[in-house]
Amino acid sequence: MTTKTSTHAASAPADILVLGATGKTGRRVVQRLRDAGTARVRAASRSGEVRFDWTLPDTWEPALSGASAVYLVAPDDPSPVREFVTRATVAGVRRFVALSGHGIDKAGGGFDEAGGGFGRGMAAGETAVRESGAEWTILRPSNFFQNFDEDLWLAPLRAGRLGLPIGAMPEPFVDVDDVAEVAVAVLTQGGHAGRIHELTGPRALTFAEATETIARAAGRAIRYEELTPDAYRSELLTEGWPEAAADALGAMFALHRAGRSADVTNGVREVLGRAPSDLETWARRIAAKGTWA
Repeated sequence: MTTKTSTHAASAPADILVLGATGKTGRRVVQRLRDAGTARVRAASRSGEVRFDWTLPDTWEPALSGASAVYLVAPDDPSPVREFVTRATVAGVRRFVALSGHGIDKAGGGFDEAGGGFGRGMAAGETAVRESGAEWTILRPSNFFQNFDEDLWLAPLRAGRLGLPIGAMPEPFVDVDDVAEVAVAVLTQGGHAGRIHELTGPRALTFAEATETIARAAGRAIRYEELTPDAYRSELLTEGWPEAAADALGAMFALHRAGRSADVTNGVREVLGRAPSDLETWARRIAAKGTWA
């Protein structure tokens, strides 16, 4: 973990703008902040309570109005990120918490080195908040548990076969609920300025091991199949994925195969004072709902 001393210490924010408020982390951050009742929350997205669109700068100022902290979920396109952060600081934002990705700084640079453009928005978000002059904290989570039950790999698991181009490289999957809890702590408490929190689960598993864990919890046969990158891309396109999305996923897995995100960290414990959730325990709870039946 790297650290940097912030230029000034901001007090706990009274108004927090949460970008990506309908996404995996964003909606959980909004709910936890509102449950805590310690700050007013502006839940922003293209279809949320507060309208926000990265491609429409006219929506930025109304969303920022009154906010002193921002949970920043950058778009895939990095081009508007710096301008938004600049406008946010001018509008009075004193604290940024930027969502990024585990291992983004390995091998001397950002995710874009792997090709396909994956992670350029997150890298731009990191750079913009570091250079903003406001307090900043960066969260770098690994692959979410919830990719197995909410969208990305749900349909293949239900169909009984998950095929990916990852090989035997392990991944320290993390519970997105842990990530959201960390985000809320960092948004509302002091002591995190200038810090980067790498957030992982308690152990690294291969995707084959993760699939086996889910199959065992679900009480049914689900097999993992190793694919070549080309075969994986062909399957995605056949299933109707846009070429850009297929290329981005391919780039993500290239990073995983290179070991850029394989290490286990203590980030969750350092912020929350407890161990991160374990995939096996989570899988049993989700399977009990019939998710993978």
